[in-house]
Amino acid sequence: MKSVADPRVLESLVQRLETLTPQSQRRFGTLTPHEMLCHLGDATSHVLGERPVDPPSRERRRPFMKWIALSLPLPWPKGFKTRRAIDPRLEGTKPSEFRADLDRAVDGLRRVAAAGGKDLIPLHPIFGTMALEDWHRWAYRHTEHHLRQFGL
Repeated sequence: MKSVADPRVLESLVQRLETLTPQSQRRFGTLTPHEMLCHLGDATSHVLGERPVDPPSRERRRPFMKWIALSLPLPWPKGFKTRRAIDPRLEGTKPSEFRADLDRAVDGLRRVAAAGGKDLIPLHPIFGTMALEDWHRWAYRHTEHHLRQFGL
C-alpha cells in the first residue's frame, strides 16, 4: 500500500503538486486549485497538532470505514464535506500567494511523512484511533484524492 513513509511515493506526490497551477481545471468538487492547497496545508497542520479542529458533535468512530478508506485500492468518493476548520471557504486558511500556499502544503506533507508516532494527533474524527502508519497512508490517500480532483 502506498504511503508517504516511502520517499519515492512522497516525492511523486510533491512533483504532482508542483504541476498544479491557478488555472488547473477541476474534474469534480468545488475547490479551486489555490483553495485545495490551503485545505491540504490546514489538514496536515491539524494532524500535526498545530491547528485545532472541533471534534464531531457526536463521537462516531468507524473502524470499518477506516479500513475501507486506507486499505482498499479504490478512489475516495467525491462530494464529502470537509470540516469547517479546514475548509478555506469557511474557517480554513484563505488563499493568499499561490507559491507560498503550495510550499505550505508540500511542507506539511513532508512533515507528516517525517513525523514520529507521538508527533501526530491520536484520533481521526471519523476513523477513530490512528497509528503512525495509518496517518502516513491517510496523507497519501488524501493528497491523491485532491490531485485526482485536478487530473494530476
